[in-house]
Amino acid sequence: MNRRLLALLGLAAVLSCGGDEAAGEDEAEAEEVSSAPLPTTGRIERLDPRFDAIVPLDAVIEVLSEGHEWVEGPVWVPALQSILYSDIPNNAIYRWSEGEAASLWLQPAGFTGAVPREGESGSNGLLLDVEGRLVLAQHGDRRIARMNAPWDAPEPDFETLAGEYEGKRFNSPNDVATRSNGDLYFTDPPYGLAGGNEAKELDFQGVYRLATDGSLTLLTDELSRPNGIAFSPDQSILYVASSDGANQPVVMAYDVQPDGNIGNGRVFFDSWGDGMAVDQQGNVYLTGPGGGVLVINAEGEHLGSIMAPPRTSNATFGGDGSTLFVTANTRLVRIRLNVKGVGF
Repeated sequence: MNRRLLALLGLAAVLSCGGDEAAGEDEAEAEEVSSAPLPTTGRIERLDPRFDAIVPLDAVIEVLSEGHEWVEGPVWVPALQSILYSDIPNNAIYRWSEGEAASLWLQPAGFTGAVPREGESGSNGLLLDVEGRLVLAQHGDRRIARMNAPWDAPEPDFETLAGEYEGKRFNSPNDVATRSNGDLYFTDPPYGLAGGNEAKELDFQGVYRLATDGSLTLLTDELSRPNGIAFSPDQSILYVASSDGANQPVVMAYDVQPDGNIGNGRVFFDSWGDGMAVDQQGNVYLTGPGGGVLVINAEGEHLGSIMAPPRTSNATFGGDGSTLFVTANTRLVRIRLNVKGVGF
């Protein structure tokens, strides 16, 4: 082998080592960024010693994403190992995954019309049905819809599951919960019409059940602003929060009948509320009041609060089941708990 060839081989080896070192530095830098501590916010308010069994003494509220306009409706998607959540004014759904920045996942998400509308147009509550498909409460299109696109290639291919009651369009479906048999329960306040140019067709705000056979039942029209909706762990109780703080500041509880209808409505907790989550012990996590998440046990006792001011709108469990994700005004935050949510 001549000297010139030896020299070229030596130079190639040096360049190769240098490239490997540079690649290693890049990987180390990326790992350092992904493992960097997240910023924290808010505070924990402990009102009852029983709260310590739910929220660890060293728990912190971590900020996962910020800079949105108004976020709502988080849902954990096992297939993506991610949280999806709505940014209502921007008619968009964002995705957050561990170690990655939040990114736009779907747009449009709540209004698909060709002519722009006024008012709140995006999706609000998001849910996985019993078959793992994405269900959306859509303000702009004024319906409960299901996305028919695959998780790895989302697009606004929506199927209307329910869009009207007795020939009149819904106000603006807000939040949705599912029963183990596949029935969907949802609320329909008028928030998506506020400041808009579309007429309100129903003269009430309803809570509905959409059965798997497609039949729609009005469960109650007695709440002025029905908002968050959730089941107890055994699904024998349906909770509905009224967000009318001025006139009807209550969280209601209803017994769920064998046929899926509800009865024996009573006040579960004296406060207005927005979205809710429920853990396996039956504790209810009520967002809204004071910019926090009130933790209320199954007996209606307020044990403590997870405060993430200025505003909170909804919450859900995700990850291994013991992480509570909260949509908080312009941010997505999380806190790790000692308990797991229903369904984990």
